[in-house]
Amino acid sequence: MSTAAAPRRTFPVLADLIPGTRVRDVVLTLIGTAFITVAGYITIPLPFTPVPISLATFAVLLTGAALGPLRGSASAGVYLVLGLIGVPLFAHGASGWAFSSFGYILGYVVAALIVGALARRRSDRSVWSTLGLAAVGSLTIYAFGVPWLATFAGIDLATAFALGVLPFLIGDAVKIVAMAGLLPATWRIVDRSGERS
Repeated sequence: MSTAAAPRRTFPVLADLIPGTRVRDVVLTLIGTAFITVAGYITIPLPFTPVPISLATFAVLLTGAALGPLRGSASAGVYLVLGLIGVPLFAHGASGWAFSSFGYILGYVVAALIVGALARRRSDRSVWSTLGLAAVGSLTIYAFGVPWLATFAGIDLATAFALGVLPFLIGDAVKIVAMAGLLPATWRIVDRSGERS
């Protein structure tokens, strides 16, 4: 009797419903990068923290879930690399790495990968599982952003948590709830249209 575990079954993400292969994947990856860039420009600076409120986190999580782990993380990776080499893609037209919120951008790549992998296991199909998927993605971004903020600003982790997490929890909750409404609703529409065809 074999003791090897059966491979986990994966399911399509929304991007898989679009016909095509390599060209589709490249185009979708670049669209994901553009989406993250545009959302990243939508910021609200806060006077008491060097980290602005940004819609980029929402875009990263949505991109990961919709495009899947490889295309989603590639979208965030292209965003990261272009910003590193000097293209002013980051919030307020920033580029490079020498700023307090760069750690969050590093977290974008890993968060998109994790969220995409969870979406491949159908975690984007119901409200409750999507809440969990988005929460895990947000925590992943914080796991990179807070230590970077602490190191860059020369502050302890507790202060970095107070500056880099607490002011954003309400906004993150809104983004997570929005994803939990948007993704399952989109799948319901897709499933209904599939039944009609």
